[in-house]
Amino acid sequence: MPPSSSASTTGSAKSTSGGVQSLERAFDLLERMADAGGEVGLSELSASSGLPLPTIHRLMRTLVACGYVRQQANRRYALGPRLIRLGESASRLLGTWARPCLARLVEETGETANMALLDGDEVVYVAQVPSKHSMRMFTEVGRRVLPHSTGVGKALLATVPDDEVRALLSRTGMPAATERTITTPDGFLAALADVRRLGYAVDDNEQEIGVRCLAVSVPDSPTAAAISISGPAGRVTESATEKIVPVLQQVAAELSRALAGSGS
Repeated sequence: MPPSSSASTTGSAKSTSGGVQSLERAFDLLERMADAGGEVGLSELSASSGLPLPTIHRLMRTLVACGYVRQQANRRYALGPRLIRLGESASRLLGTWARPCLARLVEETGETANMALLDGDEVVYVAQVPSKHSMRMFTEVGRRVLPHSTGVGKALLATVPDDEVRALLSRTGMPAATERTITTPDGFLAALADVRRLGYAVDDNEQEIGVRCLAVSVPDSPTAAAISISGPAGRVTESATEKIVPVLQQVAAELSRALAGSGS
């Protein structure tokens, strides 16, 4: 919950949790800006945070001076470019923290394990541990793909409201990577309904013919994240799916705990 607007806003003020209140408030405002799409007005921040306008103005002025926020010509505030470097470094660390969990996934399933994030309208792969099979799948870390043709994309978007998914698809389009790619919004929303019902997502030859992927979201991740295994369709069969999905879900829960611990 946001701090009470009646509390002191000086830089030396302490929050009830023992932290510096002004820092807590500044980060809260940054997160509210991100939730709003990256650009907001002071009145919107005041309404959502409960803080008085003078307090928000002082905090935003400091963030602007540091380069983490910029003031637009229309007087609204936008997330600043200095945050990009922080985000890129955090993404790399996220992949590092994920590797032990992905390695366990490879050991238990025999297939290549991946971790991906939703970055804007795209899916970006941030970590991978390859299978030990001579015939294995490989996705370059840092690769960006559209979410409609991937298992991780489905897992990530299954938690997003349908109207927001439709808006994303209208921006990206739905080009066919293969003859099996879902290319209509209604078809994709039906696939997301299956993900919610089953608890996992499938890419069945939709990104690449001959390849199947199984994916689940990472619960309570600080940023939307999913993990997956990918392998030849001849190995990642329906019967194999029944054995692999529980392992995926267990590793996702383990990764969630690891990420929560890394912030403590």
